[in-house]
Formats: sequence, structure tokens, C-alpha cells
Amino acid sequence: MHSRTVFKNGVVFDGTSVSDADVAVAGDRVVAIGVDLDGDEVVDCTGMSIVPGLFDCHVHVMARDLNVARTEQQAFSLQYFEAGRNLSLLLDQGITSARDAAGADLGIKQAIERKLIEGPRLQIAIVMLSQTGGHSDLHLPSGGERSVPMMLEHPGRPRSIIDGVDGPGGVRRGVREVLRAGADVIKIATTGGVMSLGDNPRHSHFRDDELAAIVAEAAAAETYVFAHAQGTEGIKAALRHGVRSIEHGYYLDDEAVALMLKNEAWLVPTLSATRAIIDAAASGVPIPAESLALAQEALEAHRASFALAVNAGVKIAMGTDTPPYWSPSASNLDELGLMTEASSMSAIEAWRAATSSAAKLLGHDDLGVIEPGGLADIVVVDGDLLDLRDLRGRIRQVWLAGVRVR
Repeated sequence: MHSRTVFKNGVVFDGTSVSDADVAVAGDRVVAIGVDLDGDEVVDCTGMSIVPGLFDCHVHVMARDLNVARTEQQAFSLQYFEAGRNLSLLLDQGITSARDAAGADLGIKQAIERKLIEGPRLQIAIVMLSQTGGHSDLHLPSGGERSVPMMLEHPGRPRSIIDGVDGPGGVRRGVREVLRAGADVIKIATTGGVMSLGDNPRHSHFRDDELAAIVAEAAAAETYVFAHAQGTEGIKAALRHGVRSIEHGYYLDDEAVALMLKNEAWLVPTLSATRAIIDAAASGVPIPAESLALAQEALEAHRASFALAVNAGVKIAMGTDTPPYWSPSASNLDELGLMTEASSMSAIEAWRAATSSAAKLLGHDDLGVIEPGGLADIVVVDGDLLDLRDLRGRIRQVWLAGVRVR
């Protein structure tokens, strides 16, 4: 018989709406929501809010920061120790579930599951698949390749550059290799990117036959594809072939938004990402001039595209693309405020994007909500949920499957 813990006197956001209620937990499950609940242990939440465990649908736990020149000089294995710190920082912020969008391999996920390290539930893509000259092809003007540790091939991280449909270097085999390595989901780049030198965020990557094969292989493995997609045509190409979520979406247009609605696709906007690049350059991080110019060019278009999607009713899931240690004041939770500032999204809708909507994107039916029978991932936040300022500093308790971890 499990002891019963009751969170009392707080305001409960259940993943959909807000009410004054108590929440009772026994074992790893929520067992009741109501008034005047009793239990063996009481957590007094007076003046606080009780929310489901939060999601970040776009993290890179193997990354340290935006200083690529420095990371090129670090030992290969250091990324694993940095990942342990990064996973702990996610829990500090109440993020109990995350999707790693390239870098983390099966060993990281197994280490969390076996409690060798602490961290949120992790869905992994392992690598981002791109075409030659695409966002994963970190070549240099000299003809060499950038040695970014989280992108290097090793036995747990297959090659990421694929071209054509079939053959040894084709997309079909590439997807199968990533799945064999233990990927939960498949990530592709259907456009260039801001931080990859030599390509262009507006250019569309992969052709129709390649995209069709990628999505078909993922579907055969009962999983889905999500796409780094910044330029308009690459976004629409991904959507036409059934990609489940668009990451970034800098240059949406009405047709792209209509495709998202028709296909019931999600947008993971990562508004933090463009801002982080510009802020890093201002603080002295050696961001390449080409990348800084692209980020500055994209900043307002990114916000306008997000507002267009929100106004049309596109499904939104929270993701950041920026680990919390990129600056001392940074927080994954800043994304909630950025979403409300850039659009008509309300604070409660931002909380939904970080809980119930994100859970649906990642396929977790019993997470992102506080309801009887659901897993007891619970975060206690000081103050009013309508106030999105300094959320990182207002996290008071974090419970993962009924166990307090913070």
C-alpha cells in the first residue's frame, strides 16, 4: 500500500484549465483531484501553483554553448559529463520530459532509465539527417569538417549525411541505421540553418522522393519524423510528406499554415534560439558573421511567423533549442514569455504548450496533465501562473513519477 501525498491550498493547472483544488498522489500516480483531500503527507502550496511536469520538445543535452570554436577543442568524452549536468538543469526547471533533437545516444537514455544519472524522460533522435551541403554537413571553407563533439560519428551515433533514396548512402538506409542505433524518432533538416556555414535557411533540402522514403521508413517502425525547417519551401515540402512537427518555422506563409492545419502538424517555434545567437554575439562569443547576420535577419520574421500560426489555430508545443547554461540568466522557461510576447497566445495557452500539447506531440497520453490515473509528474511554482517572469527562480518542488527530485 502506497502512502498518499496531498498538495493542498494551491491553484491547480491540470494541463487545460485552472481551479482551486487539492491533488492526491499515491505511488507514481495521481489518484484524486478535489477539495479537502486528506493524506499521509501534506505539501502546503499556499500562494503557489501546481502544474504538470513540463516538456521541452527541442533540446540538445550534449551541447555546451554556442562557442563552436571552443567545443572543437574539447575531448570527445567530455560531452557526456556535460550532458549529465544539462539533464540535471532541466529537472531544476521542472522539465520532466524532453525530446533531444540530435546528440544524445542510446547510452544517455539508458543511463537515465537505470538511474545512473538523473534527468527527465528522454525521447531521442540521435542525429539530424540532412543532405550533402545541408544543416548537418559541418564543412569548412578550407575543405575540412567541423569537429563539433555532439555531431561526430561513433558506434552509437550513425552518419547523418544522406543523399538519394536507395544505395549505401541513401535516405532509406540512413533512417534504418538511426533506428537500429536506438532512435525513438527521426529528425531531418529540410532547409539549411543559421549556424551551419555555407548553406541557407531559405533553401529547401531533400527532394520529394527522398522525403517520401524517409517518412515511410519511420512509419514502418511505428514512429514519426520531425523537421528542422526554417525556409518557406522546405517547411511546405516537409508538411506535404507527413512530417509531424516543424521546428523553428522562421518563414511561414499562409499556405504553410494551411498545410499544418490540414495535417494536424505541430509547430515547435524555439523563439529562444534566434535571440540566443544574437545575445551570445553581443556578450563576446565568437559567432561567425554569416550566422549572426542570418539570425538578425530572421528574428522579426520568426516572431511574425509564430503569430501567424497562433492566430490560425496551429498546434504549438514548447521547445527551446537552447540549453539553460548558455548564459547565467538563461532559462528554458523563458520560452513561455517569448511566446506570449510575440503573439496573441495567453499565459495559460503557453502553459498548455509546455504540458498537454507537448505531451500529445511526443505521444505521452498519461503525461502533461494532472488527472486521476495519470503519472504524477508535478511541479510547484511560486506565485500566479499568469505572471511568466523569472519562472526558473520560482520553481519550488519537482516530482517525477511520484518521487520528489527537487
